[in-house]
Amino acid sequence: MKKRGISLKPFIQKMRFKYRVSILNENTLEESWHVRLSRFSVFLFASTFTLLTFIILTILIFTTPIRNYLPGYGDAGNRNKIIQNSMRADSLMKQIELQKGYMDILRGIVTGDIKPDSIASLDSVGLKDRAQILLDKSKKEKEFIEEYEEQEKYNLASIDAKPNENMYVFFRPTRGVISSSFNISENQFGINMITSPNESVLSVLGGTVVYAAFTFDFGWVIQVQHDNNYLSIYKNNTRLLKKVGDEVKAGESIAITGDATGKNAGSQFYFELWKQGKPVNPEDVIIF
Repeated sequence: MKKRGISLKPFIQKMRFKYRVSILNENTLEESWHVRLSRFSVFLFASTFTLLTFIILTILIFTTPIRNYLPGYGDAGNRNKIIQNSMRADSLMKQIELQKGYMDILRGIVTGDIKPDSIASLDSVGLKDRAQILLDKSKKEKEFIEEYEEQEKYNLASIDAKPNENMYVFFRPTRGVISSSFNISENQFGINMITSPNESVLSVLGGTVVYAAFTFDFGWVIQVQHDNNYLSIYKNNTRLLKKVGDEVKAGESIAITGDATGKNAGSQFYFELWKQGKPVNPEDVIIF
């Protein structure tokens, strides 16, 4: 300990030793300005200047648009905005093409380039008779059907097996792009989708509406109970088309999505699929 104190004492004295820094007039050699500095004070001033510079630059980067010029830095909402703008541009292009076709037809009618379709009279009585002939079964066809049904009456192989989940054809709940996927570890039991404004929400399977109400967290919510213990949940809707107890078919419209580009930009359409009380990844059974 004594040797260590002896070795540090000269270093401390050297750091605290003050030097006189002067500025002299070149012509008269008169001292214009001077300051007394030590190595420790120079180190302290340099460290303080570096720290302040770092703090100022950090504030400028994170509070001004300069951050967008940093390599590898991206706004979390840029991806959603790009997808929304691309969908909007695609819709506008389709609408422009439809309008152009409509105007071409009108121009052709006005100029006389397009002639009206000719109308031929139809013999409705004759068509009805021919249709009745095609629908009526011949005597031989009836005898064959009766014989076949009699032979297959006691054939156990002809009995239909119970449907399994592989036989179910799921409809896509709505048109759009998936922005966040199913992830149980992050309590994400469904998928978020970016949709066009006022897009139709379809029932993925046939079933019965068991819940339809407004919630403060997810807006208008509707739930449909299906066969094979499937339950589908549709959240963040702007309007519901069905009420509790209604029977719905697969692919039938049950709700309308909101405008994810306006005031409710954070309220994207949310879809969940459950089976026997356990969440199912919708992307495993539905083609988006």
